[in-house]
Amino acid sequence: MNSKERFSDRVDSYVKFRPSYPDEAINYLYDVVGVQAKSKIADIGAGTGIFSKLLLERGSHVTAVEPNQEMRGAAEKTLNGEKNYRAVSGSAEMTGLPDRSVDFIVCAQAFHWFDRSAAQSEFKRILKPGGKVVLIWNSRLLQGTPFREGYEQLLQTFGTDYNKVNHKNISPEILVSFFKSGNMHEKRFIYQQVFDFEGLSGRLRSSSYTPAFGEPKYDLMMNELHHLFERNKENGKVFFEYETEVYWGEV
Repeated sequence: MNSKERFSDRVDSYVKFRPSYPDEAINYLYDVVGVQAKSKIADIGAGTGIFSKLLLERGSHVTAVEPNQEMRGAAEKTLNGEKNYRAVSGSAEMTGLPDRSVDFIVCAQAFHWFDRSAAQSEFKRILKPGGKVVLIWNSRLLQGTPFREGYEQLLQTFGTDYNKVNHKNISPEILVSFFKSGNMHEKRFIYQQVFDFEGLSGRLRSSSYTPAFGEPKYDLMMNELHHLFERNKENGKVFFEYETEVYWGEV
């Protein structure tokens, strides 16, 4: 499936059940990376606007670039009342933004979908001199508890192309090579989601590499998810723990 269309039938679940980002990570952007309230920011692969919203709350001007019409529509529904927000149909490789028009580029949970060489050229074109790129992921912890390991095994068993599209395929060498030599900085934070079974089910359905409702193995997957939940719930809840990874610098 075209990566720009993968989430079209999962937008509702994405909006409701995907994680936001820790306050500490946003503080880091403004206190250390240099983002300011007056900054003009391009949120590339902005999706349903989860990260754009956090930047708008700090007063920054955000242009959300998103190729998927359904995801862009969900973001506009939520954020169109924000005076510093606009959404455009574009991609990392062809944003449609003017030359040297933005102070910062952010890519939250999106960089692994890009054609990196084409995106790098485009980012250089639209950034102002001295502008910086910030790559961010919520990286789900896979080991250390029976629930983490059981959920990972479920994805390995039922995922359609989980190992192929997993953002963990982006190696440190790939990240370093995207930035100017010696210019990449990184920082990590901890984040958590707490789910009842409805929330856990929605979180699973939001992933583009799992069978959708009506597809083969969907019912079997959901049945296994229920067993996993029942084995591991604490007071009716299970926990997703993330390491929020932030990489930034000039390109």
